[in-house]
Amino acid sequence: MDALTDQDLVELTQIRRALHRFPDISGAEAATAARIAAYLTPLKPDSIVTGLGGHGVAAVFGTSGPSLMFRAELDGLPIAEISDAPHRSAISGQGHLCGHDGHMTILLGLGRLIARARPKTGRVVLMFQPAEETGAGARAVASDPKYEYLRPDWAFAIHNMPRWPLGMAQCREGTVNYASLGLRIMLLGKTAHASLPETGLSPALAIAQIIPALMSLPNGGELGDEFQLVTITHAQMGAPAFGIAPGAGEVWATLRCAMDSSFADLTARAQARVQDIAASFGLQTRFEIHDPFDASVNHPAAVGVLNAALGDLGMAVSDHDLPMRASEDFGAFGGNGTRSAMLFLGAGTDCPDLHNPDYDFPDALLPIGVAVFYKVLQNILDMPH
Repeated sequence: MDALTDQDLVELTQIRRALHRFPDISGAEAATAARIAAYLTPLKPDSIVTGLGGHGVAAVFGTSGPSLMFRAELDGLPIAEISDAPHRSAISGQGHLCGHDGHMTILLGLGRLIARARPKTGRVVLMFQPAEETGAGARAVASDPKYEYLRPDWAFAIHNMPRWPLGMAQCREGTVNYASLGLRIMLLGKTAHASLPETGLSPALAIAQIIPALMSLPNGGELGDEFQLVTITHAQMGAPAFGIAPGAGEVWATLRCAMDSSFADLTARAQARVQDIAASFGLQTRFEIHDPFDASVNHPAAVGVLNAALGDLGMAVSDHDLPMRASEDFGAFGGNGTRSAMLFLGAGTDCPDLHNPDYDFPDALLPIGVAVFYKVLQNILDMPH
């Protein structure tokens, strides 16, 4: 059987909505991982590997021959969901507002088809990775000693894209998601009584200059290899009190580049600009790097496999809206003998944007994602169509 049944679709929709109700944030996906392992067990894979790079789970079908990996993400977001749906998040302040619940369910649907018609040769790995939203998960899984047993010849992933027609496919060779990192800037001075601010050292004027200074670095432009963007995401200083002149403050910025090789220069220029301004006000500075994402780069051969599968299914594919500014850690699975590629599928023109508090993965996309992945599997392992 090479297609999901109506009963499959009913059950997978229920599974997707159950996952949606109980989101776990990055690095704390133990409950979601346990649910995934429970859903996988009846499919009787040859093995289930847990604790990958944290809470990652992998189901392995087959033992030898060409190896394929299909990846989904376990984590939700620390964003409160706004919804009247019966399956809205039951966990305060957390929500599956990026569609990872749908991506996981696509893999579970694929697992059902594999369980009914196992490949005679080859090996298929269904990978449920942790901590995609922080950029740490794929890297942690790929560096886990247990991953050596799983390392595939091919790796594929799907991400849904709101505002595109449902099922519209986008793919290209080369960079599809830009690299990014979070720069935490800490300014250290001296607190004072609010009536005697001159006896302290406030970061207020420095922050007022640092924000536009960072935003004036190369900022946006055409989506090409030279693209760079600095976004101020947070700023604060002092305590919430009227009697204290602040003695410390922070500015958080996200730095984004088309290429990993551009980061050293952009980061150095941002830090130098901050240090010059801080020094002019007698402040000390400290920097921390958070949530680093490498650029996600599609291998030409893997893109060819995806395009062939889409063609077999009668689905048109383009690269009109690629690459994307947003970051994605799937690229960490590429290289070292693995040809990898990510495909983007439209979630509907009326679907709220990713990370919006009212976003909800469209269940109608589940069979489309499963069909694409299963066709890729059939083509690589030369299974009957």
